[in-house]
Amino acid sequence: MAVTMDRTTIIERVPSSVARVSLTPPGPVPGLLDGAWWPRSRDLSRELPALTDVLDARWGRITRVTVNPAHWPVIPRKVPVTGHTVHVGWFVEQDPHKLILLSYTSGRWDLLVIPPETGAAAAARLMSAAAVPGDLHTAVDLMAGEDTTRDAKETLNREEEWETDGGAASAAAGSPNPIRPLTSLISARM
Repeated sequence: MAVTMDRTTIIERVPSSVARVSLTPPGPVPGLLDGAWWPRSRDLSRELPALTDVLDARWGRITRVTVNPAHWPVIPRKVPVTGHTVHVGWFVEQDPHKLILLSYTSGRWDLLVIPPETGAAAAARLMSAAAVPGDLHTAVDLMAGEDTTRDAKETLNREEEWETDGGAASAAAGSPNPIRPLTSLISARM
Protein backbone atom coordinates (compact mmCIF):
# COMPACT_ATOMS: atom_id res chain seq x y z
CA MET A 1 0.00 0.00 0.00
CA ALA A 2 1.31 3.43 -0.87
CA VAL A 3 1.03 6.07 1.83
CA THR A 4 1.55 9.72 1.08
CA MET A 5 3.29 11.66 3.81
CA ASP A 6 3.08 15.43 3.75
CA ARG A 7 6.42 16.57 5.16
CA THR A 8 5.56 20.24 5.27
CA THR A 9 3.90 22.04 8.10
CA ILE A 10 1.41 24.53 6.82
CA ILE A 11 1.31 27.56 9.06
CA GLU A 12 -2.37 28.33 8.68
CA ARG A 13 -5.23 26.27 7.34
CA VAL A 14 -8.89 27.00 7.37
CA PRO A 15 -10.38 24.51 9.82
CA SER A 16 -13.69 22.87 9.07
CA SER A 17 -16.67 23.77 11.19
CA VAL A 18 -17.23 22.36 14.67
CA ALA A 19 -16.21 18.73 15.07
CA ARG A 20 -18.94 16.11 15.16
CA VAL A 21 -17.92 14.13 18.26
CA SER A 22 -19.69 11.90 20.73
CA LEU A 23 -17.73 11.11 23.90
CA THR A 24 -18.24 8.47 26.55
CA PRO A 25 -19.32 10.06 29.83
CA PRO A 26 -16.76 9.73 32.62
CA GLY A 27 -17.33 6.66 34.73
CA PRO A 28 -15.65 3.92 36.72
CA VAL A 29 -15.86 1.24 34.00
CA PRO A 30 -13.72 1.97 30.94
CA GLY A 31 -14.70 0.56 27.58
CA LEU A 32 -12.61 -0.13 24.48
CA LEU A 33 -13.64 3.18 22.88
CA ASP A 34 -13.88 6.65 24.34
CA GLY A 35 -16.39 7.87 21.78
CA ALA A 36 -16.72 8.55 18.07
CA TRP A 37 -15.69 11.20 15.57
CA TRP A 38 -17.48 11.85 12.27
CA PRO A 39 -15.15 14.04 10.17
CA ARG A 40 -16.51 15.94 7.17
CA SER A 41 -13.63 14.88 4.90
CA ARG A 42 -10.58 12.64 4.73
CA ASP A 43 -8.22 15.61 5.07
CA LEU A 44 -6.49 15.30 8.46
CA SER A 45 -4.89 18.73 8.14
CA ARG A 46 -8.34 20.27 7.87
CA GLU A 47 -10.24 18.05 10.32
CA LEU A 48 -7.84 17.69 13.28
CA PRO A 49 -7.90 21.36 14.39
CA ALA A 50 -11.67 21.25 14.97
CA LEU A 51 -11.36 17.94 16.83
CA THR A 52 -8.55 19.15 19.09
CA ASP A 53 -10.48 22.35 19.85
CA VAL A 54 -13.16 20.17 21.42
CA LEU A 55 -10.86 17.65 23.08
CA ASP A 56 -8.11 19.93 24.42
CA ALA A 57 -10.65 21.61 26.70
CA ARG A 58 -11.96 18.29 28.01
CA TRP A 59 -8.92 15.99 28.05
CA GLY A 60 -5.93 18.31 28.08
CA ARG A 61 -3.62 19.26 25.24
CA ILE A 62 -3.63 16.58 22.50
CA THR A 63 -0.02 16.15 21.35
CA ARG A 64 -0.05 13.05 19.13
CA VAL A 65 -2.52 11.24 16.90
CA THR A 66 -2.19 7.89 15.14
CA VAL A 67 -4.30 6.52 12.29
CA ASN A 68 -4.36 3.58 9.94
CA PRO A 69 -3.48 4.83 6.43
CA ALA A 70 -6.27 2.78 4.82
CA HIS A 71 -8.79 5.63 4.97
CA TRP A 72 -6.53 8.71 4.87
CA PRO A 73 -5.07 9.58 1.44
CA VAL A 74 -2.52 12.06 2.87
CA ILE A 75 -1.05 11.81 6.33
CA PRO A 76 0.75 14.98 7.43
CA ARG A 77 3.57 14.61 9.95
CA LYS A 78 2.44 17.68 11.88
CA VAL A 79 -0.81 19.59 12.00
CA PRO A 80 -1.00 23.10 13.45
CA VAL A 81 -3.96 23.44 15.79
CA THR A 82 -5.05 26.18 18.16
CA GLY A 83 -2.04 27.06 20.29
CA HIS A 84 0.22 24.10 19.42
CA THR A 85 1.14 21.42 16.91
CA VAL A 86 -0.14 17.82 16.84
CA HIS A 87 2.25 15.14 15.60
CA VAL A 88 0.59 12.52 13.40
CA GLY A 89 1.73 8.93 12.98
CA TRP A 90 0.33 5.93 11.20
CA PHE A 91 0.36 2.18 11.72
CA VAL A 92 -1.07 -0.39 9.31
CA GLU A 93 -1.64 -2.70 12.30
CA GLN A 94 -4.01 -0.20 13.92
CA ASP A 95 -7.75 -0.73 13.55
CA PRO A 96 -8.62 1.15 10.32
CA HIS A 97 -11.72 2.67 11.92
CA LYS A 98 -9.95 4.02 15.00
CA LEU A 99 -8.11 7.22 15.84
CA ILE A 100 -5.75 7.15 18.83
CA LEU A 101 -5.15 10.45 20.62
CA LEU A 102 -2.36 11.02 23.13
CA SER A 103 -1.82 13.74 25.70
CA TYR A 104 1.29 14.18 27.82
CA THR A 105 -0.80 15.16 30.82
CA SER A 106 -3.88 12.96 30.60
CA GLY A 107 -3.16 9.73 28.71
CA ARG A 108 -4.70 8.02 25.70
CA TRP A 109 -8.12 7.95 24.07
CA ASP A 110 -9.47 5.80 21.26
CA LEU A 111 -12.20 7.14 19.01
CA LEU A 112 -14.24 5.35 16.37
CA VAL A 113 -13.79 7.21 13.07
CA ILE A 114 -17.04 7.22 11.12
CA PRO A 115 -16.39 7.63 7.38
CA PRO A 116 -17.37 11.11 6.11
CA GLU A 117 -19.69 9.66 3.46
CA THR A 118 -21.81 7.84 6.09
CA GLY A 119 -25.45 8.89 6.20
CA ALA A 120 -26.74 10.88 9.17
CA ALA A 121 -28.90 8.06 10.59
CA ALA A 122 -26.08 5.51 10.46
CA ALA A 123 -23.61 8.03 11.92
CA ALA A 124 -26.00 8.77 14.79
CA ARG A 125 -26.31 5.05 15.57
CA LEU A 126 -22.54 4.60 15.47
CA MET A 127 -21.84 7.69 17.59
CA SER A 128 -24.32 6.50 20.18
CA ALA A 129 -22.92 2.94 20.23
CA ALA A 130 -19.32 4.13 20.58
CA ALA A 131 -20.18 6.34 23.57
CA VAL A 132 -21.65 3.59 25.77
CA PRO A 133 -19.66 3.41 29.03
CA GLY A 134 -17.92 0.08 29.57
CA ASP A 135 -18.77 -1.24 26.09
CA LEU A 136 -16.38 -3.91 24.81
CA HIS A 137 -17.01 -3.52 21.06
CA THR A 138 -14.04 -2.52 18.95
CA ALA A 139 -14.24 0.08 16.20
CA VAL A 140 -14.17 -2.59 13.50
CA ASP A 141 -16.97 -4.51 15.31
CA LEU A 142 -19.20 -1.44 15.37
CA MET A 143 -18.58 -0.71 11.69
CA ALA A 144 -19.26 -4.35 10.75
CA GLY A 145 -22.49 -4.26 12.76
CA GLU A 146 -23.57 -1.10 10.95
CA ASP A 147 -22.73 -2.69 7.58
CA THR A 148 -24.91 -5.67 8.52
CA THR A 149 -27.74 -3.35 9.60
CA ARG A 150 -27.45 -1.35 6.36
CA ASP A 151 -27.42 -4.52 4.22
CA ALA A 152 -30.50 -5.87 6.03
CA LYS A 153 -32.37 -2.58 5.54
CA GLU A 154 -31.44 -2.47 1.85
CA THR A 155 -32.69 -6.04 1.40
CA LEU A 156 -35.93 -5.22 3.20
CA ASN A 157 -36.38 -2.06 1.11
CA ARG A 158 -35.82 -4.04 -2.12
CA GLU A 159 -38.38 -6.64 -1.01
CA GLU A 160 -40.90 -3.94 -0.10
CA GLU A 161 -40.31 -2.23 -3.43
CA TRP A 162 -40.77 -5.54 -5.24
CA GLU A 163 -44.06 -6.13 -3.39
CA THR A 164 -45.38 -2.62 -4.12
CA ASP A 165 -44.35 -2.82 -7.76
CA GLY A 166 -46.47 -5.93 -8.25
CA GLY A 167 -44.03 -8.54 -6.91
CA ALA A 168 -45.32 -11.72 -5.27
CA ALA A 169 -49.04 -10.91 -5.28
CA SER A 170 -48.95 -9.86 -8.93
CA ALA A 171 -46.86 -12.85 -9.94
CA ALA A 172 -49.36 -15.21 -8.28
CA ALA A 173 -52.32 -13.46 -9.93
CA GLY A 174 -50.70 -13.45 -13.35
CA SER A 175 -49.82 -17.14 -13.42
CA PRO A 176 -52.49 -19.53 -14.61
CA ASN A 177 -54.11 -21.69 -11.99
CA PRO A 178 -53.08 -25.23 -12.92
CA ILE A 179 -56.26 -26.75 -11.48
CA ARG A 180 -58.78 -24.60 -13.38
CA PRO A 181 -57.72 -25.64 -16.92
CA LEU A 182 -57.83 -29.31 -15.96
CA THR A 183 -61.26 -28.93 -14.39
CA SER A 184 -62.63 -27.14 -17.43
CA LEU A 185 -61.04 -29.73 -19.72
CA ILE A 186 -62.60 -32.62 -17.80
CA SER A 187 -66.07 -31.06 -17.68
CA ALA A 188 -65.86 -30.30 -21.42
CA ARG A 189 -65.25 -33.95 -22.24
CA MET A 190 -68.11 -35.25 -20.17
